[in-house]
Amino acid sequence: MLMSVCGTSHAFQTESEAPKQPIEFNHKLHATDLKQTCVSCHAETDGGELVDMPDVPKCMSCHASIAPRKSAEQKLAAFAKQNRDVDWVRVYQIPTFVRFSHRQHTQAGTKCNVCHGPVATRVNLSREKQLSMGECMTCHRENQASIDCGSCHEPR
Repeated sequence: MLMSVCGTSHAFQTESEAPKQPIEFNHKLHATDLKQTCVSCHAETDGGELVDMPDVPKCMSCHASIAPRKSAEQKLAAFAKQNRDVDWVRVYQIPTFVRFSHRQHTQAGTKCNVCHGPVATRVNLSREKQLSMGECMTCHRENQASIDCGSCHEPR
């Protein structure tokens, strides 16, 4: 299904249509089975606008003590040995003309799954939630958050 988000079309995907990542990452294993939180791997940047994709040293903080048996673990170990970054494929990305703060939303009590879907239940991550202006405004209205244009958009 194609949906228009502020003039650009974005396909919603099923888990089987998830983008191919350079290293397979099982969110269900890490988030549900191992009970890691989102911020265990995805730290907020200084401004809270974005969250970082995990880098190899972050992954290796746990995986250094795990024998790399699976293909994904072996690839991760090779990236670490070569001191290379993983070029993760972004699943969600907001338009550049939208000002967004993860920090502001998490401080207001918004859980990650509200915008990103049930990530903790997914083996392969796909874009399954609509990140449109209408969806955001509906959520803002439901939660008595500002719907003033300047809250999310830079003034021209």
